[in-house]
Amino acid sequence: MAEKSDKLKNLSEEELNARHAEKMKKKKAARDKIIATKTIEKGLTIVHTGKGKGKSTAAFGMIFRAIGNDMKVGVVQFVKGKWGTGERKVLEAFPDQVTLATMGEGFTWETQDRQRDIEAARQAWEKAKEMILDDEHQMVLCDELNIVLRYDYLPVEEIIETLKKKPEMKHVIITGRNAKDELIEFADLVTEMEMVKHPFRSGVKAQVGIEF
Repeated sequence: MAEKSDKLKNLSEEELNARHAEKMKKKKAARDKIIATKTIEKGLTIVHTGKGKGKSTAAFGMIFRAIGNDMKVGVVQFVKGKWGTGERKVLEAFPDQVTLATMGEGFTWETQDRQRDIEAARQAWEKAKEMILDDEHQMVLCDELNIVLRYDYLPVEEIIETLKKKPEMKHVIITGRNAKDELIEFADLVTEMEMVKHPFRSGVKAQVGIEF
């Protein structure tokens, strides 16, 4: 490795540029060959889970990208119903493209009423299911659905059966910690956010523009 580094140091800028161009040419050819084999087009089931921050943030990023591509999107928030969020303000600016349903009544430890939580979860899911199965919406975000499933307020089997019936090209995004193994197994794309460091642990409260 040291010998290779010494050789590079002895090359001129022109030689380094030519070497780099040849390396990138080979990399592009290999990449193009891989891409050429990917011919399937389908709607994806996407899961964002893990203890790290960014699950909903990344999901809303996809929603905003879809809006930018003139797609019709649906968003159902399962457990953040009473939070005023920046995302909501942006989504409300596109009423012709966005169906927004904020059904939850807050986090479970705030309501402290299991039956009330189950009823709210059921109402939210029925709205989400309607959008997942229709021919109108092209992308649906079920924000924090994983938390509802974690507490067994809804059966994960029902969610998966509904996802199996969605239109072929529809994308569905599901967020929240502790995604069920069955859902992870079923999904096409799963990302686990890993927390390395968080300001909350240092006494910093939720910040406008960062958390909401």
